[in-house]
Amino acid sequence: MREHGGCSDSSSDLDEEFPVFDFLQSGAADVMMISSDSDDDAPYVPLAQRLKQRQESVISASSSVTNGKDVEHYSPSKLGDLQLSRQNGLSEQPLSFHQVRTVSPDEAAVFPQQGLPPADTKKNAAKQTFELQSSRKEVLMKKQNREVHQRAKEGHRQEQERQRAERKALAEAAKALRPEECIKHMVVAVDPALLQLEGGGTLLAALQALGCNCAIEKQGIPRSVSWMRRAPCAQPEDAECVREALVVMQMTVDDFITLTHSYIQEQRHGAGSGPTLSSWVQQHQTRHPAKTLSLVVLDLEKYFRSQKSQTKKQNGSEEGGVKKRRKNGGAQTLPEVSRVDLEEAVVHLQLHNGVSVCFLSTWKDFSDHITMTTKAVAEAPFKREREKTGFSFYLESEWAGGQRVDKAGKGLLQVWRRQIQQLNRVSPDMASALLAAYPSPQLLHKAYSRCQSERESVSLLSELLIRRGEGVTSTTRRVGPELSRRLFLLMTSCDPENTLDSTV
Repeated sequence: MREHGGCSDSSSDLDEEFPVFDFLQSGAADVMMISSDSDDDAPYVPLAQRLKQRQESVISASSSVTNGKDVEHYSPSKLGDLQLSRQNGLSEQPLSFHQVRTVSPDEAAVFPQQGLPPADTKKNAAKQTFELQSSRKEVLMKKQNREVHQRAKEGHRQEQERQRAERKALAEAAKALRPEECIKHMVVAVDPALLQLEGGGTLLAALQALGCNCAIEKQGIPRSVSWMRRAPCAQPEDAECVREALVVMQMTVDDFITLTHSYIQEQRHGAGSGPTLSSWVQQHQTRHPAKTLSLVVLDLEKYFRSQKSQTKKQNGSEEGGVKKRRKNGGAQTLPEVSRVDLEEAVVHLQLHNGVSVCFLSTWKDFSDHITMTTKAVAEAPFKREREKTGFSFYLESEWAGGQRVDKAGKGLLQVWRRQIQQLNRVSPDMASALLAAYPSPQLLHKAYSRCQSERESVSLLSELLIRRGEGVTSTTRRVGPELSRRLFLLMTSCDPENTLDSTV
């Protein structure tokens, strides 16, 4: 009984010293109890103190693991599942040293093991990579399309600017051809040798008053004036000058008379003492084939006056002749050329060489001649463009300007009248007589179709009466066979080359 009582006492002491935590009452089937082995040699430590030490060691270990970034982070969904599982039967209190927690299959599915990814993780990664590449390709394609559209837009803008510049240049060129604007684009080139003469200042003053530009430069033909046309440009310094073909040369009386005399001698005797007027002009034309030469001779009447005075003194005394030679300083006098010989040489020069000669009296006249020529050269392109019409003639008459016909047919009678009057030698009275008999071409054509023979058709209109004037002074006459024949050919002929009237 003592032993039994001892046993009972010992068991009761053990129960008091080692309290048993029954987890089975909480309904957790996956928790089991493990008792610690007793060691007689170890010092006795109360269970509560040992549990406290063990919890402190577990807490320190968990903190070290957290600092080492080895703690698994759970998603909110998994934490919710964990809380649900705890509510279903697990205790939220921490386990003791003697308790081991076993994980259920549901929790194992909630908390997968670290380092073992799901089976579809690779598929998801490949899908994400494919989507990323597709998005990059799409962005690259949009960027390329945007660049192509930008280049096309830039090219279209440049093309519009080029067309706008071309239209502006054409408008400026057309404006530069107008008579009120063309003189501003002309440049008159004057040879310096011409300005050294007594009328050089007068020439420059006249050109400045005209409003054109003047350039002093050495010319290929001495004592000449040429023209240049400056093309319209946005920048004045970039303007290009186009040279005109006309060149006006001022020729001295001595040179002109000498060359003319050589030409007369060649025509009369077959050989001259030097170059003739024609040969001298041909030399300049050979050197400058693209130029159209025009000659100006100043104060030619002075030569004829001197020749007339010499003719009067031809029978003078020898003393007077000696005094004249002394007065002239022994210089050789000009050869004698008559007005008839001069006109013959000028006509030959114009017909065979295409060179015109202008005789002027003073330098003022020469300056006016240059200004008038400048205006003519400046307005020449405008006049040429105006003359480019569909006909080789210019119709200025009022009746040839056309006839307006409305939708109701008003004006057709006047059109038929004008068509008849286009024939040669058809007066308004004759046209009125024909209109009175046949007010339309269709009626006249039907009348020709009713004729039995061509002879009858030709003479159909010959007996129509034409009245001239009114009242007592009025007269009448017939159309006649000639006009009747021409109208017959006009209405019935199918040959476009058929001549209606051989008499112009």
